Amino acid sequence: MTAPGGPSDRPTRRRAATSAPPTTRATSTRTRAPRRGSTAPDGEAAREALVALRAEVGKAVIGQDAAVTGLVIALLCRGHVLLEGVPGVAKTLLVRAVAASLSLDTKRVQFTPDLMPGDITGSLVYSGGTFDFREGPVFTNLLLADEINRTPPKTQASLLEAMEERQVTVEGTPRMLPDPFVVCATQNPVEYEGTYPLPEAQLDRFLLKLTVGLPSREDEVKVVAAHNGGFDPRDLSALSPVAGAAELAAGRAAVRAVSVSPEVLGYVVDLCRATRTSPSLSLGVSPRGATALLATSKAWAWLSGRDYLTPDDVKALARPTLRHRVSVRPEAELEGVTGDGVLDGVLSSVPVPR
Repeated sequence: MTAPGGPSDRPTRRRAATSAPPTTRATSTRTRAPRRGSTAPDGEAAREALVALRAEVGKAVIGQDAAVTGLVIALLCRGHVLLEGVPGVAKTLLVRAVAASLSLDTKRVQFTPDLMPGDITGSLVYSGGTFDFREGPVFTNLLLADEINRTPPKTQASLLEAMEERQVTVEGTPRMLPDPFVVCATQNPVEYEGTYPLPEAQLDRFLLKLTVGLPSREDEVKVVAAHNGGFDPRDLSALSPVAGAAELAAGRAAVRAVSVSPEVLGYVVDLCRATRTSPSLSLGVSPRGATALLATSKAWAWLSGRDYLTPDDVKALARPTLRHRVSVRPEAELEGVTGDGVLDGVLSSVPVPR
């Protein structure tokens, strides 16, 4: 498998240039077929099923191994993912393909400037003399928040409680969300007119930030050839569920059992503390970021077939886990400094335990 970060973190590729579902602000719901069999899978069977997910997604998407791995890690860690890339690089198609390969319920919301919080969380509707709660699209396993930076902060903030507490409160009544619950949000990094950048407090709620770049020439030839052969990115009926909630639950249990030596634990902390003293950053990684890096590194180690954590696992997940948790000083930005560049410097300067 390809790690979603570290030295191999390159722009991810895609199969179809036109990946968006039919344009609508309403929610489209798809319920996946139940997983075959009733026996709970063990850790090894769960790992094989989640690794097979990459091959299944490959039927619709080319060259997205790193991004697919990142989404699987988020599911294992019960975290959320922010996908960033220019238009037309299959961010939406990637999430839809992963959802189609999992026996999980998924919903999609197209974020627009006039979207209201109640359109996300749900609301009370008067019917037959009583007020009944009508669930919003947030009541699902995998929520695709498309172009999240196009809606005002009030609506963006409606996801905060759902992402952190895994519940929503409407008219003073808390309502629990399904398990698993993962938000996959997309945003466009080049067009800022008419958008509302996510504040640091909400960015910190995302476990991973994955960058989706333009494909290589070889992959783009395959994309065009697939379209020429009749591939329709809106039709994912060729994908079958290869994993579900049972495999994810077994995988989480196995990830929790991954052993971490005191030296590697200290290495995680030292990396995060080094960002707080970097002269190029106005905001370093918080302790929450350190715990997130530990969780994602353990998930990657388990997916790689090991029950112990190594410094290389930490390095592989440092950039996607921490890049959205640091803020570059304006004067450093003028000199071309980026968050990823600062993290690369931290990774090269902090001593690696032996």
